[in-house]
Amino acid sequence: MSPDLINQLGDSLGANGLPYPIPIHPNLVHLTLGLFIVAIGFDLVGALFPLEKRVFRFLAIPANSSNFFDVGWFNMVAAAIVTFPTVAAGFYEMLLAQPPSDEVSAWGLTSLPTMIWHGVGGVVLLALMVGMAVWRGFQRYRWRQDRARQVQWSYLMAGLAIFALMFAHGTLGAQLAAEFGVHISADRLLRSAQDLSLLNWIVPPLGGWIRP
Repeated sequence: MSPDLINQLGDSLGANGLPYPIPIHPNLVHLTLGLFIVAIGFDLVGALFPLEKRVFRFLAIPANSSNFFDVGWFNMVAAAIVTFPTVAAGFYEMLLAQPPSDEVSAWGLTSLPTMIWHGVGGVVLLALMVGMAVWRGFQRYRWRQDRARQVQWSYLMAGLAIFALMFAHGTLGAQLAAEFGVHISADRLLRSAQDLSLLNWIVPPLGGWIRP
């Protein structure tokens, strides 16, 4: 890439190092996480419904296990679909990142290994999400279509294991933002020693606290 092209690209980026004001990846990440957690959570409630039936009856909540399994299925499909733009946006924004190379995270990693592991983790989670959606579909429409409990216990255990992987993966992403300042406008301005008054425009609520 020629120096002129690099300079043109730099001029087109905002204070956060992106061509748009708000990073897309973190927002899609939380949507993906929410959909997946709801999917596994409702399937777990549906699987344990025989134990919970009295509680729902006592609370006068008209529910049956199929309602919970429906929510679990549709949320899992949505999670698998949303994960594609989530990972794509993550790689795009990571390619534009310019984190400091001489700092170390709480896990003892510099910025480059942190980004690499976070990128690899995103691809792994994408494959797992799609695999879980396919697995869930076979259970719903083929293997356990006529059974009261629509999901296998192994499926639920796999979902809970993915929760742990999501926690580790999410921690790496949080370190990129919080510790290395990736695409954080205030952090980039402070590192480049620009006038702090610019923060009043980028973060209006802090306008009364920050003075140049």
